[in-house]
Amino acid sequence: MWVKLSRFILQNRIAIIVFFVLGTIFMAYQAKNVKLSYTGSKILPVTDSAFIKYNAFKKTFGEDGSVMVIGIQSPDIFKKDVYNQWIQLSNDIQKLKGIKQVLSSGRIFQLEKDTVEQKFVLKALPNGLVKSDVEMDSIKNAIYSNPFFEGLVYNRKNATLMAITFDIKILNTAARNPILKEIEAKAKAFQEKTKIQVHISGLPYIRTAVSKLVSNEFVLFLGLSILVSALILLIFFKKFYAVFFPILVVIMGVIWSIGILVLFGFELTILTGLIPPLIVIIGIPNSILLLNKYQNELRKGIRKEQALSLTIERIAVTTLIANITAAIGFGVLYFTGSELLMQFGSVASINVMITWLMCLCLIPIIFSYLPAPKLKAQTHVEEGFLHKLLVKTDNLVQKKSSLIYIGTIVISIIAFIGVMKINVNGYVVDDLPKSSTILTDLKFFEKNFEGILPLEVSVDTKKKNGVFNLTNLKRMEKMEKMISDYPEFSRSISVNMGLKYATQAFYNNDSTFFRLPDNLEKNFILAYIANGGKGNANLLTSFVSKDNQSTRISFQMADVGSKRLDAIMAELKPRIDSILPPNKFDVELTGSSVIFSKGTDYMLKHLFESIGLAIVLISLLRLAQFKSLGIMFISLLPNIVPLIITAGIMGYFGISLKPSTILIFTIAFGLASDQTIYFLTRYQQELNLTNFSVPKVVTDTITETGVSMTHIALILFFGFGIFTASTFGGTVVLGLLLSITLFVALVFNLTLLPALVLWLDKKKVRKVVSDEESARNAGEFDH
Repeated sequence: MWVKLSRFILQNRIAIIVFFVLGTIFMAYQAKNVKLSYTGSKILPVTDSAFIKYNAFKKTFGEDGSVMVIGIQSPDIFKKDVYNQWIQLSNDIQKLKGIKQVLSSGRIFQLEKDTVEQKFVLKALPNGLVKSDVEMDSIKNAIYSNPFFEGLVYNRKNATLMAITFDIKILNTAARNPILKEIEAKAKAFQEKTKIQVHISGLPYIRTAVSKLVSNEFVLFLGLSILVSALILLIFFKKFYAVFFPILVVIMGVIWSIGILVLFGFELTILTGLIPPLIVIIGIPNSILLLNKYQNELRKGIRKEQALSLTIERIAVTTLIANITAAIGFGVLYFTGSELLMQFGSVASINVMITWLMCLCLIPIIFSYLPAPKLKAQTHVEEGFLHKLLVKTDNLVQKKSSLIYIGTIVISIIAFIGVMKINVNGYVVDDLPKSSTILTDLKFFEKNFEGILPLEVSVDTKKKNGVFNLTNLKRMEKMEKMISDYPEFSRSISVNMGLKYATQAFYNNDSTFFRLPDNLEKNFILAYIANGGKGNANLLTSFVSKDNQSTRISFQMADVGSKRLDAIMAELKPRIDSILPPNKFDVELTGSSVIFSKGTDYMLKHLFESIGLAIVLISLLRLAQFKSLGIMFISLLPNIVPLIITAGIMGYFGISLKPSTILIFTIAFGLASDQTIYFLTRYQQELNLTNFSVPKVVTDTITETGVSMTHIALILFFGFGIFTASTFGGTVVLGLLLSITLFVALVFNLTLLPALVLWLDKKKVRKVVSDEESARNAGEFDH
């Protein structure tokens, strides 16, 4: 099969080059349409009950994460000049296209009663710029004496905020970018004029800032991965052509990866943005193995054409299986059902295999047109550090395997203790550095307004017009107070708050009447609201369904982490049920915060399923390749132990399991399995084609294949190390732990694996092969 493949590639060089070049041009054309994602991470699958309920909520009441906030804190906020600047800023932002509404202490509307028309009217407060200190004092008193606005646009700590609601049509598109830039510029101008620190936050702002960072890091990591790969190739081969052409091929692979991303209708997210540099990092070892083998064949005096043919024949099977295992590590993520992981896993796995095929075809073809390099005869560098280290490793395996077993058990036990310490906790913005202005601004709003992340409570009264039943209103009021008493939550915004404000307005804005109306008052007040027409009706329609059967109660909350939020949700459920009995009410806690928390829990649950599936698939692949249950089972340990050690490190160093770190395990298992494949393939081939003893075969495999395994591990180590340059903490940890895991896997694949092989095959009966044939066959494995 591999001989036929080699012949096909070398006999159809022009056709294959044309195919890949045209394909790359097509993919480049598609790649130019790649778009950044401006929505939150879609972790939960669309079939998840929480996600279904969340979408049903948005369909009834609208988007919950459409508000951006600007906040300031100063004793001067109600001084005339500063206040007028705040008014001007509010009005300027309201004029921007794409902004639906701006609510601030400089732009609010006071509800007043029109007894003649028997309706409520909205009176702007203030009505234009403030002209005197007396007018300023009057406005301040009007705002401070109205309980409706406290905690909504101001607090008693001299802090105030501006809530900016985006038009839903542009909320999750690139069209919001220029609007946000204008808002930032206007806010900065306000800060320069007043010398008051301005804080900006809200989900639209956070998501846009994160998308911008993803875009910047996409370019950074792609550049770094190419640079690191080029340096490693230069160190290994010291020839321009051995650097330029492999880099060219993996760049083609990168173009295909972006093109396929677009063809699948996916966008660049914090995960899919990592695929292009991953393709470079994983693709380069294919080129190194091919070039090593090619040069080794040339050193034996074999002519160029035959050397290339042998290179394809010998390397194709090893690299195929190695890349399949890597692709499995990514591909199993598709079966989680999470859209975020499905996109990442499917595109990454497909392009790992495409890049492998490109390298296997194009590298030999390109070098068939180049003159054969002049190479010095290779001698064993027995004095080299790596060779000496591998010899010592072999001595340990052959004579002190019990130490390897004891060491593995001790290290695993210590790691297990660390695993028990792992904290499962994800924050909405915890992947950003602590010094990030996004985080510092978020802390400002958490300190002064209990946060900006939405928590929504949907209440279905199960009866038409049930929302305005006074008994139901009082029950909901009790629930709102109970939730607001938690320090993590803000005061509520609800139909109850609206009715309380309307009751106050009905009694000429006497704040002592800021309460729910009684039955008689309620009928008058609802009539006043209805008489106000569409404008006043909007006071309630965004909080009440069309049939008045369901209502929403909105809270803002701090970014407390998924662990704390899960605990709060579990605590709230029975307390809510005691106030709003499930037989009479359907109550759902939802919103972006809840969806994120449930997404973290979902990913953790499916982490074990993904790893389990990867283990099963890779084990079956090894069984098909080596046709030995014993080999299949012992080959798992050198890959599983490093994962346990990595999890232990996370526990000891307080690295939480969250969406960005959960991926480490499936990816690392797939890539670590490559080293196992390199070792076992060489071992099995030499075992079948020589009459060397099992210990001799193990020695040769460690000292010879160990060199290639070490080189490839170093490539991956430094390749994934580039991710430590990320702005996102999760990406930094991903790169660091992947590098550590793959290095640890190398150690176990060169110690534990050969020790287990020796134990398994020590009684294997060897076939008789002549010494001449043995020597000839042994030379074929030099990768």
